[in-house]
Amino acid sequence: MYLNYLASISRYIPELLLVVLMVGLILIETTYAEDDKNKRYIFITACVGLVVTFVSLVINLSGKSEAVFSNSIIIDPFSTVMKMIMVLGTLAAYYLSTFSKEIYETLKTEFIIMAVGILIGGMILASANNMLMIYIGIETLSIISYVMASLKKNDERSSEAGLKYALYGGISSGIMLFGMSHMFGVLGTIQFTGMAANIAKLNHTQILIMMPSFVLFFAGIGYKIAAVPFHMWSPDVYEGSPTPVTTFFAIVPKLAGISALVRVTMIFFETQSPLRVGWIGLMMVIAALTMTVGNVSAIGQKSVKRMLAYSSISHAGIMIAGLTMINEIGIRAIVFYAIIYVFMTLVAFYITSIMQDKYGNDHFERFQGLIYRYPFMAIVMSIVMFSLTGLPPLAGFVAKWNIINALLSAKFYTLAIVLVLNSVVSAYYYLKIVRLMTLKQPESHETIEEFSFINQFIIVAMTAPVIILGIFWESIMAFAGSAKIFIP
Repeated sequence: MYLNYLASISRYIPELLLVVLMVGLILIETTYAEDDKNKRYIFITACVGLVVTFVSLVINLSGKSEAVFSNSIIIDPFSTVMKMIMVLGTLAAYYLSTFSKEIYETLKTEFIIMAVGILIGGMILASANNMLMIYIGIETLSIISYVMASLKKNDERSSEAGLKYALYGGISSGIMLFGMSHMFGVLGTIQFTGMAANIAKLNHTQILIMMPSFVLFFAGIGYKIAAVPFHMWSPDVYEGSPTPVTTFFAIVPKLAGISALVRVTMIFFETQSPLRVGWIGLMMVIAALTMTVGNVSAIGQKSVKRMLAYSSISHAGIMIAGLTMINEIGIRAIVFYAIIYVFMTLVAFYITSIMQDKYGNDHFERFQGLIYRYPFMAIVMSIVMFSLTGLPPLAGFVAKWNIINALLSAKFYTLAIVLVLNSVVSAYYYLKIVRLMTLKQPESHETIEEFSFINQFIIVAMTAPVIILGIFWESIMAFAGSAKIFIP
């Protein structure tokens, strides 16, 4: 048994590295005085630790897929690729926090420590192969997230964001546990593969019990990805939290939840399960509602950050739509979309954060005439808005087209039409920013210090994949296609 656990640990190096990094950051923090602002060793340690974790994940890609820790954790290409995306998102959000004025100088270290803790939870969730690990992953994500949302403790909106996040999170976790208890009572196991095998043996009455149980189970995951009707917390939390926190929330917890949902769907419903049709129907309805509610609600927003919150809801709906095929084509489209989504989200939030720091708010009017002041920033923000809309030849178009193509191949024409119509609706609020930046005169000509050369360079660098992958997308599509799910 001990040898088995040692073998399991050898495949779990990335997560162990993050645990060591988190402990190391806490210890290094204790060596600084409370008012010491030059904590460069924290920055160096965090960046090196995250880069080393990313490299270890790349190494894991070359290993064989297997179940470890008594079949509770799956190490496969799909989970590894999603973890890599989450690590990149964490690294980028941390860099944003280092110069953001929304996070107090004394709390910047706490931000990265908590971000690493949430990342560990996200990686557990991405590899979870039983109900217990799903719950541990979600709670590790959630509990630290509640604190992070209220990091700006002197701001009432930030405190309100943390409180709302905690209340909604507690309710959704309770609902999910109730569904899990029903599922265990009927199936007699918490292991995914055992549960999937037992579902095929259920009689009609037991199937009727299982159907609402899966709906209740979805509540916990749906809450993390802000899927309708579990999305109510998202706009308030995104707006009230410091922008680096919002950036982090839009990437790591969301993609972790999507990863768990993909694995559950593929294990339980890929075969001719008696619940397959009902689950597909549920996912189709949730995907359509999530896209529509997210886009329609974004139209009337005055805050760019709140608009991006509703936008992220709609993008979660698009990724759920890719799940409805329950096959490798849909999974490939989701992974490709996740890669592109990260770059688009980071650029949009980076620029929004800088405008928020300068003017004290992120209303649309603050972006007026940006083309006359910082043309490169206006151009890259416009590129990202066009990409989020889904206009060719940008990567956002390719990402959406792959989802639509997968839906058409499965003959889910109605959902494909809903996705296209929602893309048209989203053009209104995305292009509103473009219009203000390019066709309006600036409110002032003040220098924005955070648009330094290095920050502009990083923002342009993050925009480059949005352009390049829209034209030369074959290699990344092949990479996304290699992210296969292992079912033991």
